[in-house]
Amino acid sequence: MENVFDVLKERGYLKQFSHEEEIRKILNEEKITFYIGFDPTADSLHVGSFIQLMVMSYLQKYGHTPIVLIGSGTCMVGDPSGKTDMRKMLKKEDIDKNGEIFKKQISKFIDFDKAIVDNNANWLLNLNYVEFLREIGVHFSINNMLRAECYKQRLERGLSFFELNYMIMQSYDFLVLNKKYDCTFQFGGDDQWSNILSGADLIRRKEGKAAYAVTTILLINSQGEKMGKTVNGAIWLDKDKTSVHDFYQYFRNIDDADVKKCLALLTFLPMDEVRELGRLEGSEINKAKSILAYEVTKIIHGEEEAKKAKDAAEALFSKGENMDNVPSFEITADSLGKSLLDVLLEGKMIPTKSEGRRVIEQGGLILNNNKVNDVKKTLCEDDFIENSALVRVGKKKYLRVLLKN
Repeated sequence: MENVFDVLKERGYLKQFSHEEEIRKILNEEKITFYIGFDPTADSLHVGSFIQLMVMSYLQKYGHTPIVLIGSGTCMVGDPSGKTDMRKMLKKEDIDKNGEIFKKQISKFIDFDKAIVDNNANWLLNLNYVEFLREIGVHFSINNMLRAECYKQRLERGLSFFELNYMIMQSYDFLVLNKKYDCTFQFGGDDQWSNILSGADLIRRKEGKAAYAVTTILLINSQGEKMGKTVNGAIWLDKDKTSVHDFYQYFRNIDDADVKKCLALLTFLPMDEVRELGRLEGSEINKAKSILAYEVTKIIHGEEEAKKAKDAAEALFSKGENMDNVPSFEITADSLGKSLLDVLLEGKMIPTKSEGRRVIEQGGLILNNNKVNDVKKTLCEDDFIENSALVRVGKKKYLRVLLKN
């Protein structure tokens, strides 16, 4: 049987290791318990979390036991990694609600019957502060902490003592999970390297046991920018925040240079097929993009929704036939005479009216194949053909406005 370490490395997931050869040997010869943490800072995971979810899935498929750690405790402080300003503090009830949503989304990637789910609020929120400082804080050097990338980039703008605690809290999580479940590995994004490494070091200091740190690449496009960002914001895994159609279209429209990498990282397709699709060029690359969009959408939203999104996308390139699966927004006759921008804002086609005006001024708003030039354009009955009007924003984003009698 293949070594999961080699599988993950071939597909391009892995970035840094505390002990590379030893880790490869352990993953080949033993069944380990590992953890990945998810701080519930929003009411949905987004595309940036996809790498961790896929790594967790692959490791479980090869017989290793995942711990899904919901970070309701660490979320009360907020991770400064990759942030120029302090994160917004959330209410406990919102954090708890977000955590439940995360668990539902993560369950699409792993079998919870063969996994462990825990929450660091169970041990962080009731700590005795002085005892914690004496038992845990004594093992951390401020000099070493400030050399860590997660803190270095914040020093110029200002780093609060509040945030300085985050590394210690995450390290303590690893120690607790090691004691509770014999967890010996932590995986996380490469921006978490310093935090993960300090946790493994804490276990060695406190328990005298080996623990291992592994980071994965961040989801970056060929221009060096984080993927999953659009003019309308993040690409969320929740279909109420990012529609299935928009989710599918995001991957259908990625740059040619990113197709092979995304097929390897975000799908379960065999690498032979990934390499074959990655060799396509010119107009043929669209076949690979369609497969990518379908496979990623299937993982998140299921096969039926993926097929609908695929059919809708293809319908838009077949002169409007079979448009039933294109996203739609229903209005009543009372909305006739209303600003088109107001309707598009209500239908979540534009994030703001000022953004809608910018699209119109750049010639990117199309109503029934006609360019809209007037930012004050209102909807009228003549805009509807059999109670339906088709709006396009930009090159690929479509919405059917349905007039209800």
